[in-house]
This record gives sequence, structure tokens and C-alpha cells, in this order.
Amino acid sequence: MRVTAAVYALLALFALCVPLLGIYPVFMMQLLCVAMFACAYNLLLGFGRMLSFGHAAFFGSAAYATGWLVTAHAWGPGAAILAGVMVAALLGLVVGALAIRRQGIYFAMITLALAQLVYFVCLEAPFTGGENGLQGVPRGKLLGLLPLKSDLVLYYVVLGVFVAVFLFIRRVVHSPFGQVLKAIRDNEPRAISLGYEINRYKLVAFVLSATLAGLAGSLKALVFGFVTLSDVQQSTSGEVILMTLLGGTGTFFGPVVGAAVVTTLQQYLSDLVGGWVIAIIGVIFVACVLSFRRGIVGELAASRWLRRTRPPR
Repeated sequence: MRVTAAVYALLALFALCVPLLGIYPVFMMQLLCVAMFACAYNLLLGFGRMLSFGHAAFFGSAAYATGWLVTAHAWGPGAAILAGVMVAALLGLVVGALAIRRQGIYFAMITLALAQLVYFVCLEAPFTGGENGLQGVPRGKLLGLLPLKSDLVLYYVVLGVFVAVFLFIRRVVHSPFGQVLKAIRDNEPRAISLGYEINRYKLVAFVLSATLAGLAGSLKALVFGFVTLSDVQQSTSGEVILMTLLGGTGTFFGPVVGAAVVTTLQQYLSDLVGGWVIAIIGVIFVACVLSFRRGIVGELAASRWLRRTRPPR
């Protein structure tokens, strides 16, 4: 427990001192948004054992809603982010209500099919910009007071939102709701025999995950100032699955580690190897799956637990 607290304290200190270390704030904001997306997905996969192939639909739809309201209707960033989150939540409610009727690969295929429908809407709808997307999304002023044009100011806003989301997910998992959700994950027939309405718990978890994914997408739209079809593409759903599995499903910090590894490799290797960065990330993923089946953080936590429980010689 002390080691975990020390690690969190060091990471918090690092995050606060990022501007002083010469690290590009936009890159760190990208990492935080992607890590938030991965943490939201982990709530669904790691703690609910629901494999969604279409989570980019919530990420991208919220980004489009926020970008469109800010550019076309001159909404403030706070109201636009809230609207984007509501769009993701409503979409999550619809998709979740249909998907939780099935399990396993059928659940995954339903989420994939509905996500492709969202992609088609974003491609054809007149207000999304089609293949060009939404360009020149202004950051504006948060609550009419705090100007977000500065990368430094926006970085600390995104950092604060990420910390709030991370703590919220921890609270949800440790709550009675989270304990029931983990019971459903570990032994669904037993949870049913105890009288729990598992579909209700699954739907709530799905909507929560979609809502937080939408929050990450809305922030990403403001950070970069544009929204494109890549935000709702299947490849984005695949990347968040990769990040979650790489870091470790069912762990709190695993998705953050996975997001940091993948985002860093994409950022710095793309200039050196171009399109081969996808192949390199794929090789790393395969190697980690074969060597660390619980993910990076999952294996570290398991080895630490084994050392604790190992009897003294």
C-alpha cells in the first residue's frame, strides 16, 4: 500500500512539473485524453468482462458534438463538453440496451456493427464535414472566465479532469455496485442465483464507460482543434483494446501505462520508421501477450502478491 501511494505521489509530481521539464504540453494532453479513454474502456472490459469492438463511436461522437457546437453555434467549451458527454451517454444507453442481450462474441459483433453505423453517419452527415472533418475548433474560455488558448492552462484543465475520472473509476469499482459487477464478471450464473439483475448492472457499466469515453473525446477535440473520421474509425476501437490489454485489464493503472506506451511509440517512432510503427506496435503487443498475459501492471502486481504470500525459508 505504501509503495502504491509513493508511486502515485511521484506520478502526480511529474504531471505537475511537466511544463518545467520541457515536455510538449500538447503531447501530454493527448496522452491524458487517450489514457482517460483507456480507463473508461477498462471499466467495461476489466471489471465487467464485456468486450466492445465499437467504443470509438462514443469517443468520436462526443468529439463531433463538441466541435460542431463550438464552431457552428459558438458555444462555450464547458457547455459543449457537457453536450458531447450527454451525446455519448445517450448513444451508450441505446447501444448498451441492444448489446447486453447477448454475450461473448455476439456482444462484440453488435457493438462493432452499431459503431460502423455511427461511422457512416459521421461520414455522410452535412454538419460533420465528411472526409474533411471539423477544422479550426476554437478553445474559447471555460465558464467564460478561464481562457484555454494557452497550452499550459488547457494542460492543467485536462490533467484535473483526468485525475477526477481516475478517482471516480476507483470509487465506482470499490462501491457495492462495483463489487456486484466484479461478481458478475467472475461467476455470472452465481450472481444470477443470488438474485441480481445482471443486465441492469451491465447496462449501467456500459453507459458509464461510454460517458467517460465521450468526455475524453470532447477534450481531445479542444486540445487539437479538429475532429476527423479517425476518431470514430474501427482502428481507434482497436487501439484502446490494445492499450488496455497491454497495460493490464482489471487494474487501475494498467490502461494508463498501456496508453503511455502506445502513444509514445506512435509519436516518436512515426518520424523514424513511418508506417512501420503499426507493425512495431503489433510485434510489441504480441510479445507482451505471450510474456505478460496479465499485462504489464497485472504481471507486476501478481509477482508482488506472490512474494508476499511466499512462505519464508
